[in-house]
Amino acid sequence: MKKLILFFIIPFFSFQNCKESVKENTSEVIENCDYLDFSNRDDQFTGGIKMIPITTPKGEFKVWTKRIGNNPTIKVLLLHGGPGFGHEIYESFEGYFPQEGIEFYYYDQLGSYYSDQPEDLSLWDLDRFVEEVEQVRIALGLNKDNFYLFGQSWGGILGMQYALKYQEHLKGLIISNMVASISDYMKYSDEVLAPQLPPDVLEEIMIYENKEDYQNQRYLDLIVEHYYTEHILRIPVNEWPNSINRAFEHVNYDVYVTMQGPSEFGVKGDATLKEWDVKDQLHTITVPTLTIGAQYDTMDPKHMEWISTEVQNGRYLHCPNGSHLSQYDDQEHFFHGLVKFIKDVDNGTFNN
Repeated sequence: MKKLILFFIIPFFSFQNCKESVKENTSEVIENCDYLDFSNRDDQFTGGIKMIPITTPKGEFKVWTKRIGNNPTIKVLLLHGGPGFGHEIYESFEGYFPQEGIEFYYYDQLGSYYSDQPEDLSLWDLDRFVEEVEQVRIALGLNKDNFYLFGQSWGGILGMQYALKYQEHLKGLIISNMVASISDYMKYSDEVLAPQLPPDVLEEIMIYENKEDYQNQRYLDLIVEHYYTEHILRIPVNEWPNSINRAFEHVNYDVYVTMQGPSEFGVKGDATLKEWDVKDQLHTITVPTLTIGAQYDTMDPKHMEWISTEVQNGRYLHCPNGSHLSQYDDQEHFFHGLVKFIKDVDNGTFNN
C-alpha cells in the first residue's frame, strides 16, 4: 500500500436566461443567477481552467486553477492540505456550493499534481507560499468585495499566514481543521489521541516511530486501520470516495516531507513547519472569520473554537460527527455552517 499522509456532479440547474431563481424550500431569491454561463469569460475556452504564472526566487512556474460558477460578490478560493496534496479533496463542494450560487476555485499549489513540480526544495517555504496565493488572487481578480479564502489543514496554516499579511484583500476567512500552533497540535496528538489507540497497537506503532521506519508496510497498515479511519476520514477505507483515493495517488512527497516531516504522528525531524505558531497574532485578524472543528479530528476542536474568540470577528462551527475531512464524514453540519457563514457575510448579517 502506498504511503498515506496526514494532511490535511455539479447538479444540473435550469439557469438558461435566468434572471432570478427561487431556492427550493426557502423564499430567498438569487438575482442574476447565470451561474454556469461562460459567455465573455477569458476562461471559456478551457472550461474555467487557468494556468497562472507565479514568480518565485527560483524562476517562474505555473499553477493550476479551475473556476466553478459565477457570482460577482462571492468567490471562494480553496487552499488544500498536505502540504503537497491537491484540489481533489474538495470535489464534494460541487454537491453543495452550486445550488447556493457560490462561485469557487479549485487550486493546486506549486508542487501539487496539476501544477508545475520543480525539484528545488527551497521553494517549499511558508512565506513563499503566501506570496504565491497573493499572485493567484491578483490573477483571478479577487478582492475585498468578493474574496473568501478557505484553508483546511496545511491550507489553514497558509490561510492564517496570508490573512496576517494581506487581510485587506479579504471579504471572509475560513480556517478549517487546523490549530494555530504546531506544538499544540503535537501535544494533543501525544496526550489525547495516541492514548485512545489500543495499547498493543500504540506500542507497535511507536517501535516504528522510534526507529524512524516510516516506510514500513506494517507501520502504514496500523496507521490506516487504527488511526486514519478514526481521525482522518471516518469511513471504511474500501469505501473512501474516488476523489480521496486520487488525492493520495497524486501526493508530492518531496513537498510534504520537507515541510511536515516523514512521520504520521506529527511534525518531526527537520520539517520547516515544526516551530510554526501564530497564537499571539490572531487578535490582529479583523475580517469575518469562521473556524471549523470536528469531534474526532486530529486537531483539538476546543482550540479551533478558541481561535474564533481570538480573532476580532470570529464564529465557530462544530462538526459533531466529523474528523479531519469533515467535508465528507459530516457533510450535514460542515456545509450548512459553511454556506451560512458565507451568506451572512455577503448579506451584511454576520455577527459573532
